[in-house]
Amino acid sequence: MGRWEPNARERLQQAALELYSERGFEQTTVAEIAKRAGLTERTFFRHFADKREVLFAGSDTLQALFVSTAAAAPESAAPIDAIAAALDAVAAAFQDRHAHSRRRQTVIVANAELRERELIKLASLSAALADTLRQRGVAEPAASLTAEAGIAVFKVAFERWVGETDGRDLGFFVRESLDELKGVAAGD
Repeated sequence: MGRWEPNARERLQQAALELYSERGFEQTTVAEIAKRAGLTERTFFRHFADKREVLFAGSDTLQALFVSTAAAAPESAAPIDAIAAALDAVAAAFQDRHAHSRRRQTVIVANAELRERELIKLASLSAALADTLRQRGVAEPAASLTAEAGIAVFKVAFERWVGETDGRDLGFFVRESLDELKGVAAGD
């Protein structure tokens, strides 16, 4: 009886992503996700508040990694360099997740409600990074501008990476996007 296996959360996430890809987000029910995973709806709701959250369950972990890495940057690091360190750490965390990330992004892009949820999560991430920079002594508006720029770099790099077909990792796109931003800011 598979419902008692310890990997219920992962099974639900996999089942949801498969169903969303096959049928679409709107056409998929929680009951169908639970059934595909060999679990009950009650088990689903123990792990996720709603069917959208299956796609965004890693947001807290991602935010914690961004914030802790930026906070741990050397005191002498410029704000953008603290954010760059966080971007590198996040890129490394996505190392073996290209296929999953591509599939997830395809589902999100196909649904306006999910795109809105993604933007809300990115805004929360930016606010947390700005707060981290302020705690490092960065004044406003530099803290907010740097955090927003960092999230823009992440968003652009991520979108380019999920469209990638020749094996370059997310870190490549993060570094390239950050270099582009620095060039634009310098007037190059």
